[in-house]
Amino acid sequence: MAARRIPLLLSRSFTSSSPTLFSRGRDSSLCRAAAAAAASCGYSTASSAAAAAEDPITPPVKVDYTQLLINGQFVDSASGKTFPTLDPRTGDVITHVAEGEAEDVNRAVSAARKAFDEGPWPRMTAYERSKIILRFADLLERHNDEIAALETWDNGKPFEQSAQTEVPMTTRLFRYYAGWADKIQGLTAPADGPYHVQTLHEPIGVAGQIIPWNFPLLMFAWKVGPALACGNTIVLKTAEQTPLSALYVSKLLHEAGLPPGVLNIVSGYGPTAGAALASHMEVDKLAFTGSTATGKIVLQLAAKSNLKPVTLELGGKSPFIVCEDADVDKAAELAHYALFFNQGQCCCAGSRTFVHESVYDQFVEKANALAMKRVVGDPFKGGIQQGPQIDSEQFEKILKYIRSGVDGGAKLETGGERLGAKGYYIKPTVFTGVKDDMLIAKDEIFGPVQSILKYKDLDEVIQRSNASQYGLAAGVFTHNLDTANTLMRALRVGSVWINCFDVFDAAIPFGGYKQSGQGREKGSYSLSNYLQVKAVVTALKNPAWL
Repeated sequence: MAARRIPLLLSRSFTSSSPTLFSRGRDSSLCRAAAAAAASCGYSTASSAAAAAEDPITPPVKVDYTQLLINGQFVDSASGKTFPTLDPRTGDVITHVAEGEAEDVNRAVSAARKAFDEGPWPRMTAYERSKIILRFADLLERHNDEIAALETWDNGKPFEQSAQTEVPMTTRLFRYYAGWADKIQGLTAPADGPYHVQTLHEPIGVAGQIIPWNFPLLMFAWKVGPALACGNTIVLKTAEQTPLSALYVSKLLHEAGLPPGVLNIVSGYGPTAGAALASHMEVDKLAFTGSTATGKIVLQLAAKSNLKPVTLELGGKSPFIVCEDADVDKAAELAHYALFFNQGQCCCAGSRTFVHESVYDQFVEKANALAMKRVVGDPFKGGIQQGPQIDSEQFEKILKYIRSGVDGGAKLETGGERLGAKGYYIKPTVFTGVKDDMLIAKDEIFGPVQSILKYKDLDEVIQRSNASQYGLAAGVFTHNLDTANTLMRALRVGSVWINCFDVFDAAIPFGGYKQSGQGREKGSYSLSNYLQVKAVVTALKNPAWL
């Protein structure tokens, strides 16, 4: 869930001589400016500490939508309850949002059910559905900066990242799935006898979707785009930490012509709204992105209810492998990006940095220097590379893991503590001498903590990389084609990035092996999540041919 290189890629690649930083508009001059800013205000300096204490910038956007979206209307929750959504820069309340519970999920599912069974959306021509989704993409583009400001305010990620990368990627994803809407088709198949056999690809019905807080807008697109293209209706639960951007863009989707009831948004908590959606008997399919532990609960609830099919995109502990032939400067920069992007709050973050012993010391020196230069501060300021963690719970969890690394015998090279006295900022942290049995090497920290491990040869690093409950992604940095070919096949993960990381083009499938999930998001593979396949067999009388 994270990364680029043209407006729709999230990551960095060193296959060209002049790599860019996040996205459109991030040219080399801006990269140099950011680097200069980093050199002048590294987090360890007194000036940086003072900057962290500055009053936060007032976001350039108003919060207009805080209710639930049911049957095309914004409405209060049945109970009338609300919950606060907080500014991670300060911990202060941004606004209060309607708190959906089981009764609200029932209302939303009823609206989606009626819209699917009786409404126009599944009965429209695919071309008409495509035009509505394309109009929505145009509105996203028109409101790019307002959406980005909401995303940054609610989540804490740098505004430049939101505005220049994530909103454009969201726009691109919807245009991609608009293009698929009228290209979903079945097959004809030969049979051993006088029969005409065809398959129909039909929408699955009411799709329940639960999205996380680290990339709320992109995860909205990953879920909603293919479901709409296939003709389904949706009930989506936002993360309680970040409900604002989904509500805003859903209003735009209705402006684009989406019929009432096709998309319903319920904001609320997992044990109440999330559990009600996962176990609802009228939901035909469920898609969840989040932690592995919660994913297991979601799968159990779905199985115990109506055995609805479930796709899961879960946790990760991705190896980033620096081979002995690597250009150490470029490898260190890419490994830094792979871990620290989005405050380290990426399921596919390169959080186990395996470095060959022949270049280990050199790599560590450069990794430390990059961490020390990383610019941390108010995400609405220009040139900021790292904002605050999402909330106090995640903040404390990360600090606990850092303490476990120190207690376990890893060497804390830099960072390891909060930055400033307000908000949830953590200094970029680097550990060396990390062993495979340490918690910082096994668990998904989901924060700005780089763990650097040493290895001797290819067989060893393959075995150690695969010795994990997770299998979401991996990075490989090498100039040797044979080494790259060996690793891409040996690593038990859903994505392998070679000399790049976090490349998330709309057409590239994403998902995990093992306890990193089941099913795939994005690309043509995601369409199968939202389709049923029906076989139709017709007897033929005196056929001219078989």
